[in-house]
Amino acid sequence: MIKGLYETHLFVENLERSVEFYSKTLGLKLCRFGTECRTAFFWIGKDKQFMLGLWEKPKEEIDIRHFAFECEPEWVLNESVDFLKSRNLKCWNFLDNEKEQPMVFCWMPAISIYFNDPDGHDLEFIGILPGKTKSDKEKRVVTYKEWLKIKEDQEF
Repeated sequence: MIKGLYETHLFVENLERSVEFYSKTLGLKLCRFGTECRTAFFWIGKDKQFMLGLWEKPKEEIDIRHFAFECEPEWVLNESVDFLKSRNLKCWNFLDNEKEQPMVFCWMPAISIYFNDPDGHDLEFIGILPGKTKSDKEKRVVTYKEWLKIKEDQEF
């Protein structure tokens, strides 16, 4: 019945600033800008495939959210950090080791790097790696180099 997640929305303090960020900084395609309701909508991927909606609200009504953009794993590993740095965005990983390098969620497996939008929402680039999803017992988060070693030692 459910085929995927089609749409998500964020509250933002300054709609124009956020439209600039999501369109120019991240390269999403603006598909609607509502001046009366102070909303903006972006296509993610192909037109009509997935959508991100932004709703302008006063700062005190903004609750910080998290979501991840699906990317090719090779891009996350080799290009995402440079992409973010070239746009003056600070990035971090779930290891919280203050290193600007993607890390791997072993249980999925997936490679990931985090960053923020102008309102402080936690955004993520994530790429699904080849291999089998593991049980909840496999909760390790490791560097990509460590994951390659684990993958060698186990059947993924």
